[in-house]
Amino acid sequence: MNDSLAPAPIHLTEYSHGGGCGCKIAPAVLSKILANSGAARLLPPELLVGTESSDDAAVYKLNDSQAIVATTDFFMPIVDDAFDFGRIAATNAISDVYAMGGKPIFALAIVGMPIGKLPVETIQQILAGGESVCAAAGIPVAGGHSIDAPEPIYGLVALGIVHPDRVKRNDMARAGDVLVLGKPLGVGVMSAALKKGELSAEGYRQMLASTTQLNTPGCRLAEMSSVHAMTDVTGFALLGHLLEICRGSRMGATVQFDQLPFWSVSRELAQQGYATGAAERNWNSYGHDVVIPAHMPDWQHKLLSDPQTSGGLLVACAPEAVDEVLGVFRSEGFDQACVIGAMHAGPAKVTVR
Repeated sequence: MNDSLAPAPIHLTEYSHGGGCGCKIAPAVLSKILANSGAARLLPPELLVGTESSDDAAVYKLNDSQAIVATTDFFMPIVDDAFDFGRIAATNAISDVYAMGGKPIFALAIVGMPIGKLPVETIQQILAGGESVCAAAGIPVAGGHSIDAPEPIYGLVALGIVHPDRVKRNDMARAGDVLVLGKPLGVGVMSAALKKGELSAEGYRQMLASTTQLNTPGCRLAEMSSVHAMTDVTGFALLGHLLEICRGSRMGATVQFDQLPFWSVSRELAQQGYATGAAERNWNSYGHDVVIPAHMPDWQHKLLSDPQTSGGLLVACAPEAVDEVLGVFRSEGFDQACVIGAMHAGPAKVTVR
């Protein structure tokens, strides 16, 4: 066969203006959009978690022992491989159930594809990737909705179950709580290099290792009364999601930069100047509530606001529970989980040391 007649490979990232959780609307813009949302809405007492705390999912109490966790997440391709894109998007969506302490029970697919531009086989591979992750989580894809869209979009509505007394909100941290992060940072930096065709094979391996690892420790952490608050780090970056904990809990946080875990390739790329546009938008949205050292290099600054896709759980727990929390993470395969800082009384700001 003449190679010149072979079809050109499909590069999914060429079909979208942004990818992964870097597609998120900037925090400051989103705040303006939602400023008047739901002012006169019905708030039944069974709604344990709504929009009031910018939490990861809604939680609705069914009875004294069960509450439903409901969330949705979708985005454009962050990688070119169709199957991997499906895996990443599904892992990211299910993460919000785990972040509330819930156990996933089923999912619905959200599909928007440029029909006529992408081969049917490519779209099938995206869905197959998502279904493989749902199978790993032990849940079915029970339906969904699809549209013809100008850019590829894929994600899930994910639903789960949690005991009402074990819901882990992001606004219940206490002064003195220790902060534990489940996954290394730097996915956004790696995606920026990938978009330019300059991510190494090892970088792609690290990127997939991070973005396709289900945040399963959330279920077990929900059983611990010493775990006071929990969220996952995604598009608003470590600083943005930690600030949500600070604002909801009405206190400050301190982060030790030297204790932060980074994927090795992402650190190298950041030092070379790779960054996403979303990192700058993130910083412009919340930088006024962050205190950083005057001498901090720009690459470190960019990593702190680097948008994560399917990032790790961020846990605020009592100091005496740190070893147990780390033990839960490591028993579930999160070997790089570590302590990154602590909560303290004071204004809702993050201080980086």
